[in-house]
Amino acid sequence: MSAGTYAPRPGAAPLPRMIGAQTALETRMLLRNGEQLLLTVIIPTLLLVLFSAVDIVDTGAGRSVDFLAPGILALAVMSTAFTGQAIATGFERRYGVLKRLGASPLPRWGLMTAKTLAVLVTEVLQVVLLTVIAFALGWSPHGNPLAVLLLLALGTAAFSGLGLLMSGTLKAEATLAAANLVFLLLLVGGGVIVPLDRFPDAAQSVLGLLPIAALSDGLRDVLQHGASMPWGDLGILAVWAVLGLGAAAKFFRWE
Repeated sequence: MSAGTYAPRPGAAPLPRMIGAQTALETRMLLRNGEQLLLTVIIPTLLLVLFSAVDIVDTGAGRSVDFLAPGILALAVMSTAFTGQAIATGFERRYGVLKRLGASPLPRWGLMTAKTLAVLVTEVLQVVLLTVIAFALGWSPHGNPLAVLLLLALGTAAFSGLGLLMSGTLKAEATLAAANLVFLLLLVGGGVIVPLDRFPDAAQSVLGLLPIAALSDGLRDVLQHGASMPWGDLGILAVWAVLGLGAAAKFFRWE
């Protein structure tokens, strides 16, 4: 046996392994956080069940769940990609976690990739859970699955960019307050539960340009009305994604 067989071989692990390990860690941290679970699972589930079972809001013709399910799916994307990610990343920046991770062998873009993958894993779990509950409530979706995937992907990109921009520029406490406030405002005025046509005409024009409105309306057009490809809503989400991710890349501060 040659000398040095058992000698250590220091060095960074392959990049895919590092990103995979960080993704698994980010996912576990997200799912173990009580506040995150409240935002990502409990609130969307309660809203879906409550407003589907009790006739509180006039959602138009047809069953309430057919209107509500697409909006709740959009809310789930926003809660994970924007609110949850902004709060978690903001406090990681405050406590110096991002600064230390940025000095590790994992490159900074690799860390952001891992965070994005953790968001996607969580969203898959959310969509599966909410879809099962919606089916149990009598939901009967139809439409183009590719359009749904595109809407969810662009919605995730748009909200991720906005969440990272907020967490990378504001203090952690300000991010916590602002992210929760935006979540509540968009829940009420983003067409998730209350149809946009219930608002004044002038307000509808503005609210329709919000990413949550574009995502919920686009999903509703496909899953409820059978639209093939909601290009207008996809375009709005694409613009938000480019602006949000571009601004986050330029202004994000690691400490």
